[in-house]
Amino acid sequence: MTTDKQTIAARLAALREEMRREHLSAFIFPSSDPHNSEYVPSRWEGRKWISGFDGSAGTAVVTLHSAALWTDSRYFLAAEEQLAGTEFQLMRERVDGTPSIAEWIATEIEGVESSEIGVDGMCMTYAECSDLKTDLKHNGGITVRTNLDILDRIWTDRPSVPLNPVSIQPIEYAGESCHDKLGRIRSSLLRRGACGMLMTQLDDIAWTLNLRGTDVHCTPVFVAWLIVAEEVAVLYIKDEKLSPEVIEYLNAEGVAVDDYDNIIDALNSYDGYTLLIDPATTNYTLSQLRGNFNLVSAPSPVPEMKAIKNEVECNGFRNAMQRDGVAMVKFLKWLEEAVPKGCETELSVSAKLRQLRAEQPLFKDESFDTIAGYEEHGAIVHYEPTPDTDVPLRPEGFLLLDSGAQYLDGTTDITRTIQLGNVTDLHRRVYTLVLKGHLSLQNLCFPRGAAGTQLDAVARVAMWREGMNFMHGTGHGVGSYLSVHEGPHQIRQEYRPAPMLEGMTVTDEPGLYLAGKFGVRIENTLLTVPYMTTEFGKFLRFEPLTLCPIDTRPIVVDMLSTEELGLLNAYHKMVYERLSPMLDEEHKAWLADKTRSL
Repeated sequence: MTTDKQTIAARLAALREEMRREHLSAFIFPSSDPHNSEYVPSRWEGRKWISGFDGSAGTAVVTLHSAALWTDSRYFLAAEEQLAGTEFQLMRERVDGTPSIAEWIATEIEGVESSEIGVDGMCMTYAECSDLKTDLKHNGGITVRTNLDILDRIWTDRPSVPLNPVSIQPIEYAGESCHDKLGRIRSSLLRRGACGMLMTQLDDIAWTLNLRGTDVHCTPVFVAWLIVAEEVAVLYIKDEKLSPEVIEYLNAEGVAVDDYDNIIDALNSYDGYTLLIDPATTNYTLSQLRGNFNLVSAPSPVPEMKAIKNEVECNGFRNAMQRDGVAMVKFLKWLEEAVPKGCETELSVSAKLRQLRAEQPLFKDESFDTIAGYEEHGAIVHYEPTPDTDVPLRPEGFLLLDSGAQYLDGTTDITRTIQLGNVTDLHRRVYTLVLKGHLSLQNLCFPRGAAGTQLDAVARVAMWREGMNFMHGTGHGVGSYLSVHEGPHQIRQEYRPAPMLEGMTVTDEPGLYLAGKFGVRIENTLLTVPYMTTEFGKFLRFEPLTLCPIDTRPIVVDMLSTEELGLLNAYHKMVYERLSPMLDEEHKAWLADKTRSL
């Protein structure tokens, strides 16, 4: 629910009172937490609290007399609606004419008595904070203070650090023991010239220790730090989160336990010769601590290890996708029959899909809040229906449905754009362009080690020919019962050098969005697998993991090549073969109709 505008005004007034007391001319609120998380526990939702904007990405900046919020194209429409009526001016990132944060601050505080601005150094990475300091210095000699958590003074009912219990991820789903993962990490650290490392990212810690939690909405992680040294690893976590069983498990794996709040003392007293700290992921405050160790500033080895799934994890994904596909088939058949009756809304169909997924074995949660956008709401890339925005579904137009689930053996992420009734020629043309891009990427073969940026154009060529494009990424990694967004690899226009390697999961989700009309996105999760080895090297391809029919009703068949028709038919044949044994006769017949060859 949108925060009341008067509440936002009162919060800004309280903030400015503290800023004057501390002689600060501006304060910056990033979206992250001390662990550089994409999705954060409620305690660190400061940017949302101060601005009212609830998207997963954005930065709010408040001066003594003005306020602004920067976010990317996924959230332009949503942010415009949520910021309306507040002081906050929307800054559209990567759009010509949009000033940088440093440029805007320099203009807004020109002539003020103090040129110092504040940011909580625990909630911004070393790399980001260093860049910010440089930019502000070049824009008028503005200095940055990083040792003030101003929210603790003005957020009177601020949530505490979560104390939810931690659970063990069984080896039958993890596929590799914590002991063996720590061994691999230590070997990798030695190759980087380090004998230990500070691990701050929550999904890295959960993966390394084969533990899971519920501290973050829809993401099975827990708030903690981990120091991996030559002989011992120490988990810094609130004691209340650990059961005797988990403590016994950690001891057996060679992991000691200390209190979460002791991390600063631990770093100041760390007595190893060298310690690796990743400047891209470690917050500024912790990065600045200097004990007796020599700092090795380098990327963490863990994200790449985590991204390459072992055979147990790969099979877990296949099994989870099969159960998820059963839930999707049941949902799509139900939706087809329910919408003409006139009783369904964006929220009601989201609830129905969750119910059907929850009936599947090993279901734990959704992997993110369902994006159910009907017609013009589908053009808002990351729209999530609320009681304030919920609309009825009519038997016409498109419903864009982006959803996923957390199962003990895998995480799912799928988007289908569904025709609910009559559609226009424009609907059909745009839908087919997106489908062409989706099929082109899903069936691509490429050299091992190619970067995702090199693959991205394949999904856009057909729409580029029509003068159309989308501004979000085309694909991201997916965790194994972990975060639905996982790196380091991505498929997107902006350069990302991480290589694509066998064992990596990645989504394939091109889209087109016509503001005020409708949006189209089609998404499968893929597994990168070997293709062939020739005199030119090793080549890879994608195995579709997602099992769900793609709506064929809106397709302009004449726009598809013979090859594209064959690829779609082959995918649908696989979907039927994998899912039909798990369905009753009624749903099997429905699936046979939806996967018949074009």
